[in-house]
Amino acid sequence: MLLLGAACTKQAPPPQPLPSVVVATPLTQRVSDWDDYSGRFEAVDSVDVRPRVGGAIQSIHFMDGQKVTKGQLLFSIDPRPFAAALAGARAEVAGARAALANADADLARTRSLVEQQLVSKAQVDLNVAAQLRAAATLAAAEAAMSTQELNLSFTRVTAPISGRASYRRLAAGNIVVADTTLLTTIVSESPIRFLFDAPESALLKYRREVGGTRNSKVEIRLQDETEYRWKGRIDFMDNAMDRSSGTIRGRAVIDNPDGFISPGMFGQMRLFDSAPFDALMLPDEAIVTDQTRHVVYVVDGAGTVAQKVVEPGRLVGGLRVVRSGLSPTDRVVISGVQRARPGRKVTVKEGVVTEFPSGISRGENSALSLPAATPPAH
Repeated sequence: MLLLGAACTKQAPPPQPLPSVVVATPLTQRVSDWDDYSGRFEAVDSVDVRPRVGGAIQSIHFMDGQKVTKGQLLFSIDPRPFAAALAGARAEVAGARAALANADADLARTRSLVEQQLVSKAQVDLNVAAQLRAAATLAAAEAAMSTQELNLSFTRVTAPISGRASYRRLAAGNIVVADTTLLTTIVSESPIRFLFDAPESALLKYRREVGGTRNSKVEIRLQDETEYRWKGRIDFMDNAMDRSSGTIRGRAVIDNPDGFISPGMFGQMRLFDSAPFDALMLPDEAIVTDQTRHVVYVVDGAGTVAQKVVEPGRLVGGLRVVRSGLSPTDRVVISGVQRARPGRKVTVKEGVVTEFPSGISRGENSALSLPAATPPAH
């Protein structure tokens, strides 16, 4: 009896405390959706500089890698043979003009004699033919002179476009062959193109949702950059898919005023495929993968946990866009997710989702503002 009485007077153990979680409503922010592509840069214009006439290089008028403007003198080819040929052509023109003048005079005299019946009309016909031959000879001589003038002007090799020149392939004194010998190359710098390959699914999406990609805004970063600081737009999509890869070639135009980007560089591009929209955003840690679904835990006013299936989007500023399944007033568990179970009561701490990577409270760089704990309502 004494033992039984002692057992009856023993106190029951205290109740276990409820698990604690941090909840917050989703951050509403205006964002734009985009697709990521890797690609490389190429010059809008690229020209191989070759001589139009053959001869010996007399002088070079630019430095390797120098910026040049259209029409700037780059190479001089020895002009003396072409100047001599031009002088001969001018002499031929002078002789042809003299012959034509003589033929004109003969024809005029013959016509006056015909009126006096001193010569036959057949002689007039012969003089007319002679005048026509002299006129044709003059025209041929003038054409030959124009050709020699062109050849003399071609001894000055100028830049066909503005841009940056490569190195000189030959030094002064070398013999070049017309239209064959490569002297240097010039590439334009601004604007510059960015080439990328888009899959068929992306092309269909662009055409169905936004009516195509032409003039769509893009942002690009280089390999050593973290910010997408190069801005541009789409100016061309190819007319056919590549059967071997199932992709289509696209091209964007980027401003490159200081020539910092060189053709051949690689970059990462964002192609914005929709207008900005208001999105609900959560820390990535708040979204749980449940087999093939993505879920979040929400807490009602009584401190009871429930589950919602959501469709997550991309990361923007360290936060995950939630495309569907969530409302702006939902109180989502953003910390202590592992302690939340559907139907369980929890102790709630109110937090605030802000734009900061991870979205979870970590010292002074916290993405959450946490006041004191609020017990569940009973």
